[in-house]
Amino acid sequence: MLRRKPTRLELKIDDTEEFESVKKELEARKRQREEAESGGGGASAVGADAAGGGASASSSSAASRAELINERIGYKPHPKPATLPTLFGSLQF
Repeated sequence: MLRRKPTRLELKIDDTEEFESVKKELEARKRQREEAESGGGGASAVGADAAGGGASASSSSAASRAELINERIGYKPHPKPATLPTLFGSLQF
């Protein structure tokens, strides 16, 4: 079997600039999520953890994990209200 020399990869300035821009975008998104979570009741979850509410923290982390997965794949569930006009339309007699 013939062996070839290892492929040489060169790091270019454009590559480093692209990496830095993507890294900044990800950090900005992460910062926005953390601010949204802290503004939406993150302090109460921390208080529950300190008081021994580990079960509530695991259920909230499971919900947030599901939300992250849904956001990543682009799934946005919108439940439909179960009222009579939505079930049968606007019937007029």
